[in-house]
Amino acid sequence: MEYVKLGKTGLDVSRICIGCMSFGVPERGTHSWTLSKEDSRALIKQALDAGINFFDTANVYSDGTSEEFTGGALKDFARRDEVVIATKVHGRMHPGANGQGLSRKAIFGELDASLRRLGTDFLDLYQIHRWDYETPIEETLEALHDVVKAGKVRYIGASSMHAWQFSKALYTAEQNGWTKFVSMQNYLNLLYREEEREMLPLCKDRGIGVIPWSPLARGRLTREWNETTARSETDEFGKKLYSEDDRKVVDTLAEFSKSHGFKRAQVALAWVLQKETVTAPIVGATKAEHISDAVEALAIKLSADDVKQLEQPYVPHAVQGFK
Repeated sequence: MEYVKLGKTGLDVSRICIGCMSFGVPERGTHSWTLSKEDSRALIKQALDAGINFFDTANVYSDGTSEEFTGGALKDFARRDEVVIATKVHGRMHPGANGQGLSRKAIFGELDASLRRLGTDFLDLYQIHRWDYETPIEETLEALHDVVKAGKVRYIGASSMHAWQFSKALYTAEQNGWTKFVSMQNYLNLLYREEEREMLPLCKDRGIGVIPWSPLARGRLTREWNETTARSETDEFGKKLYSEDDRKVVDTLAEFSKSHGFKRAQVALAWVLQKETVTAPIVGATKAEHISDAVEALAIKLSADDVKQLEQPYVPHAVQGFK
């Protein structure tokens, strides 16, 4: 396994991050395809055995049960100081007022709830899941600064938003002497490259670690265009992300992978990994081969011509993933 610093921090993370949205009680969330506790534990153990130390979840995943499964397995299989645990806050966790968002009240309450579910005294990385249009960014940043100073959080990060929003947050924190975001978890893969326009250059300039979600485009890059899975058939959000214009990218990836003797997933991950700003793509796993493919992708080194060939059929997209 390869390890790198997360952005400009001193924190060492594996070049593969395990996304834990696939772990949790199906009846407790919107994902009917999530794995049981036993199956989740097996994949987490496999990841740890492969040298992966970076695990990302969120309070909203399966109504908190993803955090429970992830935290329980990590406690049983690893020492706390050996792993990097990341979770997120923003989405609705209970009905009524103050049940979601990034207010001071929400952050303080949801952080404590996440810590209880994960079974830990602190988080290595606490991320805002989306931009909160109803809460001043100053309130959010000061609350995050306070939980860092209280010792409950080591670093803070952000997820999908406009580059101007992220820049505003970084500037506001700097002007007030508050803790600044060290990472950006954004949407990036061969089928969606709009982050190359503004967010990736901003992250490079500010030394921000980039940990892309859905590097395999929810599996669309790993199979034939018309092939479906249990997830794709029920993934209403995913159905809005791609169009028939993307088929050529999938076909080109398939041809390239076959001619070079690699799996499609390995090449798609290698493309993300070769980007200068990317620290670690977040790989969701429901099968053992998903983890082994991700680890093997680290050994694939794409040439400039390879990258050009894979990128050539790309069609620009409307901005996606910010809500």
